Amino acid sequence: MGCEGFVDQPYETVKAYIDRMEEAGVNCIDLYTPNPEFRSNLGKALKGRREKFVLQAHLCTVWKDGQYKHTRKLSEVKEGFVDQLCRLETDHVEIGMIHYVDSMEDWETVKNGDVIKYALELKEKGTIGCIGMSRHNPEAALAAVHSGLVDVLMFSVNPCYDLLPANEDVESLWDEKNYEKPLVNMDPKRQELYGVCQREGVGITVMKAFGGGDLLSAELSPAGKALTAFQCIHYALTRPAVACVMSGARSMEDLETSIAYETAGAEEKDYAAAFASMPKISWQGHCMYCGHCAPCSKGIDVASVTKFLNLAKAQGSVPETVREHYGILEHKASECIACKACEKRCPFGVPIVENMRQASEIFGA
Repeated sequence: MGCEGFVDQPYETVKAYIDRMEEAGVNCIDLYTPNPEFRSNLGKALKGRREKFVLQAHLCTVWKDGQYKHTRKLSEVKEGFVDQLCRLETDHVEIGMIHYVDSMEDWETVKNGDVIKYALELKEKGTIGCIGMSRHNPEAALAAVHSGLVDVLMFSVNPCYDLLPANEDVESLWDEKNYEKPLVNMDPKRQELYGVCQREGVGITVMKAFGGGDLLSAELSPAGKALTAFQCIHYALTRPAVACVMSGARSMEDLETSIAYETAGAEEKDYAAAFASMPKISWQGHCMYCGHCAPCSKGIDVASVTKFLNLAKAQGSVPETVREHYGILEHKASECIACKACEKRCPFGVPIVENMRQASEIFGA
């Protein structure tokens, strides 16, 4: 659950959200906003059931002069975090998210400064369980993941943003000019980021799965075609390393829609047909792990094999964790008989038989 629906709402509304979330098993909440009323209302609503929720609280986002402020000043960071714990009526949070690191320069400042030292101290004391960072820029995100300092990455994941190259100007992600020309396949840096996170055991919590709501509207979507909330959530959850989608919910109806994803059928979640018909975007030749290739006459889980193959290719070798996951598959790529029935079903023209050959060669089975 993103926190937009809680902001500027009375306590009764916040409690109603938490009641429904507890009932439905929605157990992770992002707390990027430093709004004191929001924090106090949420803390009160969580009383007696705090242990049922994972809180993703942010460092470096503080409340000054009645408004949000982004800061790297340690005294402000500490004051803001202590205030957050106090208002939430808790002595710990599961994820301490270093807020909004979207340039390499800012990452170097965080990495070499007092903020990361403070986060490490909090983790050592058990005040935060994991250190996280939020960002939109895959280059800065990759640097953070490679550093080994980050356990969790909050990142913007949706089919439109995934097509755009790394850029320190976050505004480029929703600038209409960047979608005027047809876009083809995922940006290599984003694909690399997801693979590295998977291999390094860094969990991704997803923001902007709906593109701020734009992807749900044919008029507003950069793709020129509306997607459903189910399709957006499913796309995010089928990316490597994604652990959780922070769905924005500005109303109880929005929350109910996201909850309904859990019981939705495969056809309702399926995004492949919609992606294949997008007028401004093409995923030609790129496996989307959508599962349309199934069923395989030999029982091969083609989507999983392809995902492990891509992870190995990105690494340039076979990480042990990837080899282990491949090893427990009931049917291996070597069992492929090249019937090409899967390729006829694939909406994106993926050379599946060749992928199976490569996987068999790389994994030895």
